Amino acid sequence: MYSEATKAALLDEATALFAERGYARTALEDVAAASQVTRGAVYHHFASKQALFEAVLDRMEQVVMREIAEKATSSDPWEAAMQALDAFLDKCCDPLYGRLVWLEGPAALGWSRWRTCEEKYAYPMVETMIMALVQAGYVADKALQSLIKFSFWMLGGAGLALAEAPDDERRRIRDEWGYLIRKSISGFQVRPAVPRDRQGRADP
Repeated sequence: MYSEATKAALLDEATALFAERGYARTALEDVAAASQVTRGAVYHHFASKQALFEAVLDRMEQVVMREIAEKATSSDPWEAAMQALDAFLDKCCDPLYGRLVWLEGPAALGWSRWRTCEEKYAYPMVETMIMALVQAGYVADKALQSLIKFSFWMLGGAGLALAEAPDDERRRIRDEWGYLIRKSISGFQVRPAVPRDRQGRADP
């Protein structure tokens, strides 16, 4: 129990320090001092600073993907996908998430490793959403794997744009990316979505 508590504390402090100072300017000694443990205790749980950062990223993505899934409550696949999109864009407006995932992630892990980490969490959710749209007849079963990748990288573009955006511009940019992604996905529709009320019920 003590070991798990120490690991959780290390992840908490590392998250705060990586977000505040950036990966390059954060040392394992800084994390150890903030967590009130020795450097040896850090190495007991994480083999390197990169391994610690990857653990921070993994934990953050698990939480975020769960939150997005919880927001996609509609029984209608199209509406659920739009709810998930809104939840994702809202999360990307969070400076902590934006900096760690979209700015520090590629620098800390390298492009290839960072992309693998993102595909581990976000890609399966995108794939599930697109497959549900196909099965419901909203989207044609055509160039399916490319459509999934296309959608995945559109979301990645939005995430990076929001992470780089000034605070006073972030809401506008969020809405613009939401509009563009909706227009893009709507272009693949083969039947219109059913209008829904605020409770997710089909309007008569």
